[in-house]
Amino acid sequence: MAVPATQLQIHRLPQSKYVDAVRWLPPISAFDRFAVFSFFDFDSETSSLEILSLDADPSPAFTSLSSWIPPSRVSSLKTIRPSSSFKPLIAASTFAGSVHVLTANLVDGATVEAEASVVQGLGFHAGAIAAVDWREDGIECVTVGEDGRVNLVNVGGGGRDGLAYRRVFDGNGLVGYTAVKWASPSEFVTGGYGFGLQWWDQRKPGAAVTTFKGNWSKGKISGIVHSVDIHPSRKHTCLAGGSSGTVFVWDLRWQQHPILLSGAGNEGDSIHPLSESEVWEVQYDLYTKSSISSSKVLPAMICSEDGILAVVEQGEQPAELLAEPCAINSFDIDRHNPSDVICSLEWESVAILRRQ
Repeated sequence: MAVPATQLQIHRLPQSKYVDAVRWLPPISAFDRFAVFSFFDFDSETSSLEILSLDADPSPAFTSLSSWIPPSRVSSLKTIRPSSSFKPLIAASTFAGSVHVLTANLVDGATVEAEASVVQGLGFHAGAIAAVDWREDGIECVTVGEDGRVNLVNVGGGGRDGLAYRRVFDGNGLVGYTAVKWASPSEFVTGGYGFGLQWWDQRKPGAAVTTFKGNWSKGKISGIVHSVDIHPSRKHTCLAGGSSGTVFVWDLRWQQHPILLSGAGNEGDSIHPLSESEVWEVQYDLYTKSSISSSKVLPAMICSEDGILAVVEQGEQPAELLAEPCAINSFDIDRHNPSDVICSLEWESVAILRRQ
């Protein structure tokens, strides 16, 4: 089901380089809008992070204000504004196995004010970091990789270049993690191969406290979880998206009975997938109101390799927002203005959607 054009404004903005990821930056006023882009230039094989301002009049356009050069291509990008500061923080992980924390000064020219790093070679990660996520207070971020390592990075913890890290788990290459999301100040969820999910509680160190092995398909389907999200008011429900258009919810109250939103499960439980390719990112959609007051699963937004950006809800027809001729690599819903969505397109462009 497509959203009526009168309820949706779409602006496609070409870029000069490939856009790996996009994230809104928390605003400092009602009149300013900023975003951070992760670019990759295939000609020079160099990456950059750029802070851009969004000018709305006469039509949406981005102006680059400052840039920072990472040592390798960025693999994951997350932003947050800690409650103790007006300056947003940017966490960027790389394919070289490093993580970098940047402070964005949006008052004085939208510049990168400080940078601290943890790099490969110090026992941090062996190979690429697959995902990074901020804890709500902005004091700590979690990193995961296909090397099976889970690390907590403390901002200002006194380590190399101002960052210290603590190893939570090391799978020694026998397991791998591809997605991560904080659920509370002490809990987070990871995703990986075989549609597996793991719930971690720092009050019970040593290993994941509970695991979902993704065996609802009875061996008929194997795949990777590419993205996970936790609803801010329902922290017991984990949204996951991955291979073959699969989108499902893992509810800790019924841990071995996932709720399938799109994709193939057991016979009789299969749902025709909205997408038949990789689902690269999922986020709960705080703008779309549930049409079923008693729905167990609140609306969620997804983007995919075959160019679909859509909202899905349990028991409802999906609402298609975009159908592009190229992959949609990432998207971000503005937490402070959830009607606005930004997404990166494979054809060196971004799209801004404004819902009414």
